[in-house]
Amino acid sequence: MWQNFKNGFIKENPVFALFLGMCSALAISTSLNNAIGMGVCVTLVLLFSNVIISLMRKLIPDEIRIPVYIVVIASLVTIVEMLVHAYAPALYQSLGVFLSLVVVNCIILGRAEAFASKNGVAASAVDGIGMGLGYTFALILISAVREFLATGGIHFANPFNSEQILFGFSIDALKGFTIPLMSGPVGAFLTFACFAALFAMLKERAAQKEKEAQKK
Repeated sequence: MWQNFKNGFIKENPVFALFLGMCSALAISTSLNNAIGMGVCVTLVLLFSNVIISLMRKLIPDEIRIPVYIVVIASLVTIVEMLVHAYAPALYQSLGVFLSLVVVNCIILGRAEAFASKNGVAASAVDGIGMGLGYTFALILISAVREFLATGGIHFANPFNSEQILFGFSIDALKGFTIPLMSGPVGAFLTFACFAALFAMLKERAAQKEKEAQKK
């Protein structure tokens, strides 16, 4: 169970290793606020969808399992979207249509089909949390690099009060050397490519260590 949780961060990271959920990851990772907000929403939907589908897995006929999964996921996304709209309107506006598109996020449907439909509730819950945090981790890495290079600093505001800055720093010496390109699509793809290469290298090294350990 612990291995399922750890896999979501490096070995099976949804964004950098499995290349799932990339549309939202690249589109909304312009700031740390957007990254954490979207990450929390996806993690909640992953957790509850995995648990519900795991509970229902023996009751759902194979012929209609995908439509049932989509109905469950869509219902959860609607609830999360309404809560964000009500209590964090600034975050709701920043995420825009991508919050609604969590319904068709490949990570959520993929984990429902590949894991929750075949495993117990506890294991499915751990898998959902691990994958959700792995997705959030990927978004934070991309957004931190993009925001820093584009603005010369990083800021995180209270999602319930956008005027209250919870964490932030800026380097005045870099103000004249920022790269506005990093806040656009090109910056998103460049940042993603660098991290994807890094994670591929880490996976390869981990695989080599496992082979060496088995030989011993």
